[in-house]
Amino acid sequence: MLNIAWHTLRTRLVSFVGTFLALALGTALIAAMGQVLATTVDSPDRAPQRYAAAPYVVVPDERLRVDTWQGEQSRPLAERHGLTAELAARFPDAVVDRIFPAQVASGQGQGEGGQDAVGRPWSASRTAPQRLVEGRAPQTAREIVVSAGARVGDKVSVITRSGTKPYTVVGVTDGPPTVFFTDDQAASLSPRIDALALWTRPSGVPVLTGQQRALMDPNREGDERARNNANTIVGIAAGFAVFIAVFVVSSTFAFAVAQRRREFALLRTVGATRRQVRRMVYAEAGFVAVAASALGALAGPYAAGPILDWLVGLGMAPAWLVPSRQTWPAVTAFAVSVVVALAGVSVAARRAGRVHPAEAMREAAIEPRVMTWGRLLVGVGLFTAALISMAVNAVSDPQGATNNKSFMPILMLLVAGVGLLAPVVVRPVARLLAVPLSRLRGAGATLVPAAAATSVRQTAATAAPVLVAVGLAAALLGAAAMTDAAKTAMQAAPVRADYLVLPEGSVGLDRQLVERLRAIREVEIATTAPTSMYTLEGKTALIQRPTEAVDPARFGSMLDIPVTKGSLAQLNDRTIAVSETWELELGESAKLWRADGSEISLKVVALLAPNAPSDSYVTTAHAFSAPVTTAYVKLRPGASARDVESALRRSTQGHNARALTKDAWVSETGDRRGSASRLGLLVVLGIILAYTAISLVNILLMAASDRTSERASLRLLGATRGQVVRYVAGEALLVVAIGVLLAAAVAAISLGGLWSSLVQIAGPIAISVPWPAVGAVIAGCVALAVAAAVAPALRRS
Repeated sequence: MLNIAWHTLRTRLVSFVGTFLALALGTALIAAMGQVLATTVDSPDRAPQRYAAAPYVVVPDERLRVDTWQGEQSRPLAERHGLTAELAARFPDAVVDRIFPAQVASGQGQGEGGQDAVGRPWSASRTAPQRLVEGRAPQTAREIVVSAGARVGDKVSVITRSGTKPYTVVGVTDGPPTVFFTDDQAASLSPRIDALALWTRPSGVPVLTGQQRALMDPNREGDERARNNANTIVGIAAGFAVFIAVFVVSSTFAFAVAQRRREFALLRTVGATRRQVRRMVYAEAGFVAVAASALGALAGPYAAGPILDWLVGLGMAPAWLVPSRQTWPAVTAFAVSVVVALAGVSVAARRAGRVHPAEAMREAAIEPRVMTWGRLLVGVGLFTAALISMAVNAVSDPQGATNNKSFMPILMLLVAGVGLLAPVVVRPVARLLAVPLSRLRGAGATLVPAAAATSVRQTAATAAPVLVAVGLAAALLGAAAMTDAAKTAMQAAPVRADYLVLPEGSVGLDRQLVERLRAIREVEIATTAPTSMYTLEGKTALIQRPTEAVDPARFGSMLDIPVTKGSLAQLNDRTIAVSETWELELGESAKLWRADGSEISLKVVALLAPNAPSDSYVTTAHAFSAPVTTAYVKLRPGASARDVESALRRSTQGHNARALTKDAWVSETGDRRGSASRLGLLVVLGIILAYTAISLVNILLMAASDRTSERASLRLLGATRGQVVRYVAGEALLVVAIGVLLAAAVAAISLGGLWSSLVQIAGPIAISVPWPAVGAVIAGCVALAVAAAVAPALRRS
């Protein structure tokens, strides 16, 4: 049977070329994604930046350490202590470094929004090193050196946490965004000593050396976020690659087996057993899988570099990563692809082995039963599992619906279920679509729907790629838009303020600006500052929780925070409001640690609802040096909105902050969140569309090879070449329309299930359908289907 399988491949190349290309592409993608994943996981951290030229760095122990019965637990402190002046005095040759947020005000040579930088003493410039490329070092309290964005002699304002002050630029350096002050001025702006840089090893103190010095780099958290983003995108893309590969291989081989029933019947007639027929089908799949997987495994690693560059260009991976050169991704991709191919062909092989010689010969001219009991049961099972999963999520965990990753497995089940059940609905859908065609003149209006209804297997197999492409595009992009809208609605719903003042950069809203805002008589002002609280859960796990520090006296009129128990009116310096995830009871006194590591006991006076904008709330007494990130502005009765807007503009001028109306803030937040979500999904959809395009073209070419006699009969009956081509094109369009209707059902069910969860936590939201993107995918399917169907007809008619 192996010899027969080999000769079958040689004579039926068209039937297998699409599967070969899909498997080769899938293997290459899995190998490439594996290489990217290996790069993001195994690649060493970025080399030290801030202290690249200083071999030894003394830093304070900025970790909270708590003893539990399972041993010591520790977490980094959100509020840094710094080194003592006594310790610094022990090392007179050390560079005393102070690091604090500092920005040059916008509109002063810095471009829109100003330069997001940090302030440091000039003596610390030698630790990076940052070379002076123009001008000189600062010598007075009102002189600075900047790394970019300004020229020597410019008069600029620099914003720090305390406020804005005028300075003269006397020098320009290279390197990352930094504002260098004189050492005395830096000490005045930020008394805390963050590090001591030395060129000889100190004794008696812990010291960072080698790669450990990177712990003090400003981009460390950003690097980790970028790594996680790349890992998430690559993992999702690889998962969809495997899913689509199984879908393509199984549908292609199922259609091929249906085409070859007469061939299998002849083999059974001459003595082949069922087992031998199955072995032949497996052998064909094995030959294709091994060749395609080998090609993809060899070619895939070469695509890792361009993919990584693409992700870097989209801002979804760190720019400093170097592609890994490991063999396990290629080996894994080869093994996975071979297993996927054999698993995808298993159902088709069993079906081929069940062909009875006499039965097959009788059914050669009439299509046999298109839906086996096994396929029906599996399709109904997958479809039901998807519906049950959506119902469970809506009832038990609607909050989890905001995570797109929980939606994707359900969508895969739904697509697979509808794809398996497609033959059941082909005939009724074809009849439905035939109604508008019946009004057209000519035989084509009758022939096109009749051919689709009688060739159910072919129609279902051809519509399946359209179902995958259109269904996933509509569902994924629609779900992302709905989830983003729900998050934005949840964030905006509690806001009762008329305006919001937001910073542009890491400084936050400086104290001088906040005082200027509070001086506006026509408005009330409430500010929030993000800080942290640490809890010991289960007496074993030390957890850092985000907390908003607010002023209870002003806070209530600006934000209407939803609570399930208690009241925020009781919030004071000895109480706290927490979400239910803290697993604390109303009235319970909780042992906590604040951002600076100090232990405190706070009484729970309110339990927040799941859709609250923050995890917990405390008063500003626990904020320490946390920057103010938002100022809520509410007009007093009788105040003029125009006068208030003018006052807000004057107050924020020169502070790198801006005032927005609530509606503008909601719109901007939604646009920014939506842009980030769509970016990742477009990467995944690109892979899906590549697969489905190959599958669609392959199945249409396979079908065309079996329709040659049919087209010849039409010509004998008097049909012109143009009529045959129009008939073939019409049939392709009808099949695409059937696939689009099935995709619409998938999208409607999945988005409806998602809506039932989101509406519980965010209130009424619209079911979003990304019509431009879906229209583009449909147009691509139409173009591919018509081209793949018409090309053989033109050649052979």
